[in-house]
Amino acid sequence: MQKQINPFLAFFILILLAFIAGGYILLEINYPDAFSLENFLFKRNPPPVATTTPIVSNLEELKKFASEEDFKKYLEKSEISYGYLGSARAMGIGASDEKISLEAPSAINGLGGGGEAPERVSETNVQVLGIDEPDIVKTSGKEIYYSLSGYYSGPVFFEERYIVPPKDTGKTKVIKAFPPDELGLDSDIKETGSLLLHKNILIVFSNNKIFGYDVSDPKSPKKKWTSEIDDKSYFKDARLYNDKIYLITQTIINASKPCPIEPLRAEGVALTVKCDQIYHPTVSFPADVTYNASVIDPVSGKIEKNISIVGSSYYSILYMSDKGIYLTYSYSGNLIEFFSKFFKEKCQDLVPSWFIEKLEKLSSYDISDSAKQTELDVIFQKYQNSLSNDESLRIENEFSNRMSDYYKEHKRELEKTGIVKIGLEDFSILASGNVPGKLLNQFSLDEYKDYLRVAVTVGEGFWGMGGMGSVRESANDIYVLDKDLNINGEIKDLGLEEKIYSARFVEDKGYLVTFRQIDPFFVLDLSNPQKPKMSGELKIPGYSSYLHPITKDKILGIGQESSQVKVSLFDVKSAENPKEVSKYNLSEYWSDVLSTHHAFLLDTKHQIFFLPGSKGGYIFSYKDDNLKMIKAISDIRAKRAVYLDDYLYIIGEDKIVVLYEINWEEVNELDF
Repeated sequence: MQKQINPFLAFFILILLAFIAGGYILLEINYPDAFSLENFLFKRNPPPVATTTPIVSNLEELKKFASEEDFKKYLEKSEISYGYLGSARAMGIGASDEKISLEAPSAINGLGGGGEAPERVSETNVQVLGIDEPDIVKTSGKEIYYSLSGYYSGPVFFEERYIVPPKDTGKTKVIKAFPPDELGLDSDIKETGSLLLHKNILIVFSNNKIFGYDVSDPKSPKKKWTSEIDDKSYFKDARLYNDKIYLITQTIINASKPCPIEPLRAEGVALTVKCDQIYHPTVSFPADVTYNASVIDPVSGKIEKNISIVGSSYYSILYMSDKGIYLTYSYSGNLIEFFSKFFKEKCQDLVPSWFIEKLEKLSSYDISDSAKQTELDVIFQKYQNSLSNDESLRIENEFSNRMSDYYKEHKRELEKTGIVKIGLEDFSILASGNVPGKLLNQFSLDEYKDYLRVAVTVGEGFWGMGGMGSVRESANDIYVLDKDLNINGEIKDLGLEEKIYSARFVEDKGYLVTFRQIDPFFVLDLSNPQKPKMSGELKIPGYSSYLHPITKDKILGIGQESSQVKVSLFDVKSAENPKEVSKYNLSEYWSDVLSTHHAFLLDTKHQIFFLPGSKGGYIFSYKDDNLKMIKAISDIRAKRAVYLDDYLYIIGEDKIVVLYEINWEEVNELDF
């Protein structure tokens, strides 16, 4: 009679196989500042993840498909199910270095309408100065363009944080803003969504369509062009730089007919991407989408250039410098090789030689990853059936303890982030590479003097890998990559058993916040790309989920402490001894700044910054290194603020309030 399988041993192999996919869910739930509808969709329907070997960091590891059949064979190796995304469009998925974005420049060219324009004009708070990002508010200096699409009428508590459900209807409002005594509504545009403004052209990213409006006459905007994103594709992100729109879309791969694809139609003319125009890694890869990067003329809407790359939509991030576009995506390491090395290095006294030999052969088989996982289960079961009950109990404990030690040494082999760099000059792929772990957001990446700095968390998704009841074995690393995306330098094991909550790179310095119970604030010296180092550390309660450089030696952190919004001012003049020189706790649980940096506004002339909250809008002074609230505006569901000369416009869901920054008196108000 066949001996009954020990429940733990059967569970052991299933848990290890499931950690790759399940770990992503654990990781996302515990990132309160990384929430997005796209990530919410994946939490409800976690993507299946196949094993893969790492991408070698050189251009030769990316090649184009030869044909549709070539594409299909590539997909079969991982046997990924492509249906988990469902209808991304139906779920409403849409718009979400050497230069320091301390505050937006004040010079605005090509203002619409006539009359005198302000000398100081704020712009959207962006990561890289001069590279604009889509947001719900844009200003020309005389007009304010405001879209309410996708925002709540009030905060709702959900999974340990406030979020806001999208409104079903709304309009993009064209508002006469300057001078403030003439504040009024000029017109409405029926389309809503994220906005970009190029001279007199307002670009609206609205669900699966993109519109270009001529707003030279603010009272009568005219639609100039329309582009439509395919139903199997969705908007990922966009940038505006050097009079060009850089658009990133993702097309869900159809395994039965993966190519050609038509991700975008401009004025009714489809962009057709043939099979032999799509790049892919040469190694087996759990691909579920094809990225499409396009260069678009904002005046005509014409698609000028395009490049397509196979990738994974999970934890995909866009970062853009003035030299290139970086696309990233997360994927698992080679689980079969991980097990094979574990048993060979740590368990030779526990398992027979035939067991290890079969695992080593299994790694070399030219079969799909899912088939390898099935075979691994069979091999393990055969071994387990050879054990007595007493021996099974002993092996159970040995495996658990030895895996804990092994995982500490090898956790970076289990999760990877692939990186592809696209050059702006000729819009071609310049390099590809990978780093261990996962990124938090776009601020986890930064290019400076031809080096890419990357901040990652490793091991957070594999809680429990070290055995039942084990602690989280997470760590946080910094990697410095050269222009070919090869790793040149690294800092490992920052904030052990914690995870990254915010990162910011400023020239040859880096700032990192990790958190679980306290908030370690790290100062990094990146002046030597081959030997980066951690210079100083400060441990304080709470965490900061957004970091903003106020001056060269002052960093502002915005986060939470004891379920309240916390604002901290860090003095980093002495990198070895960073200090929290001032702190302010708001009687607010949530601020939009915790989920989007676009909600933050800095005005260095008056040494103030603005934060929206669920109860109102708040203006803080940081003069003399002291955080002081100088004005609070209640009865407004504040979302953004802009300044025009010395007037601060607080923009809420139902009205705009204008304050004079000299005495902070209210000078005008407009109800919608």
